[in-house]
Amino acid sequence: MLKTPIARGVALATLGATLAIPTMAQAAFIEDTKAGLELRNFYFNRDYRNDGGNTASTARGQSKSEAWAQGFLLRVESGYTEGTVGFGLDALGLLGVKLDSGAGRTGSGLLPGAYDNPTPDDYSSVGFAAKAKVSDTVLKIGTLQFKNQAIGTSDSRLLPQTMQGAHIVSKEIAGLTLDAGYANRINHRDSSNNEVMTLNGASGRTATNPNPFNTRGIVMDAGAANESDEFVFLGGNYKLTDSLTAGYYYSNLEDLYKQHSYNLVHVLPLGDQQSLKTDVRYARSKDDGSSNVDNKAFGAMVTYSLSGHAFGLGYQKMSGDTGFAYVGGATDPFLVNYVQINDFANADEKSWQARYDFNFASIGIPGLTFMTRYITGDNFERANGTEGKEWERDMDIGYTFQEGALKNLNVKWRNATARNNYGNDIDENRLIVSYTIPLM
Repeated sequence: MLKTPIARGVALATLGATLAIPTMAQAAFIEDTKAGLELRNFYFNRDYRNDGGNTASTARGQSKSEAWAQGFLLRVESGYTEGTVGFGLDALGLLGVKLDSGAGRTGSGLLPGAYDNPTPDDYSSVGFAAKAKVSDTVLKIGTLQFKNQAIGTSDSRLLPQTMQGAHIVSKEIAGLTLDAGYANRINHRDSSNNEVMTLNGASGRTATNPNPFNTRGIVMDAGAANESDEFVFLGGNYKLTDSLTAGYYYSNLEDLYKQHSYNLVHVLPLGDQQSLKTDVRYARSKDDGSSNVDNKAFGAMVTYSLSGHAFGLGYQKMSGDTGFAYVGGATDPFLVNYVQINDFANADEKSWQARYDFNFASIGIPGLTFMTRYITGDNFERANGTEGKEWERDMDIGYTFQEGALKNLNVKWRNATARNNYGNDIDENRLIVSYTIPLM
């Protein structure tokens, strides 16, 4: 880290943290401050291969979604003031700049813009989070990113998704992490606006269509709006033994759904550079007054690792009256078969996954990684009453330069093919080049 007076001055000016902080209390606040600027260049191409193009009502007939953009992500995390209660401030500055896109090619998730409307040349947002620390407990209030069994804000496009609210994490007991949070607004990854939250995949009833159909099976009650301004969660993970971790979370998107999520992860060493990892997940979701949510989601992933190789086999099953419920707008659901394009979480759907990873460091090429997987799902209902089927094949190749002028520059190519008998057939490519400049 660079801790020059100039870098310190930039970070302090960004945080505005010198106000009302006594001189002696600033030492740890300043010395422990970290700042970095990530440069993320992203090309996205999604080709709709089905006859007639994109089936979505908001982009009917669109042949492809395509964009190329440059992202700038400034992250500043201050240290804490001295004393029993330490105070600090974090900052997140986001800027997305269009390099190429336009009307008729929207929907990439990289840039704002509705179908057949021009995309803006740039978009940006700045968020702050005040924080306080007592012992091993930290409270943050402001602009936040969550990653747990209840909610995962997405960072799979040009800029990350964020939420407005509060978050407390406690690690006072060895092996136990307790986690609670609240959010009232969400800023999607292709937006600069904080908005109310929605239920993913839900259809609304109208006078002309009182009983709408979707493969998720989630429908709003008559007259109810698919929106909420309160999401809460509470839970944690406990390391029962060196090889076994258990987790539980309760979450509630007010008026839309409530959910109990359970997780067990076991890692069994099998010898030199060998292990068997088992990841079991179960969630029970029900409505919260304005929807028909009723879902049981079971998933398991078993991965055998040998030196640089990893072989995985996964199974996921939906049961109940509807598919899986989670916060809409491209948040990341906690499902073993949530992959690049699909989540395989339609009502009553059963799906299997086969996955292979290889880390080339095991043969003397550090920084180079490869992943491929195939997922197939069926047993859900289509609009005409017949059985729905779908499959997806993904491939990732990534390389991080280890030395020289390009050291720590990361290049990744993500390729996916998805086919089904109820909606869009998709061929997709993503090329991502990223580099983080440490400022402090």
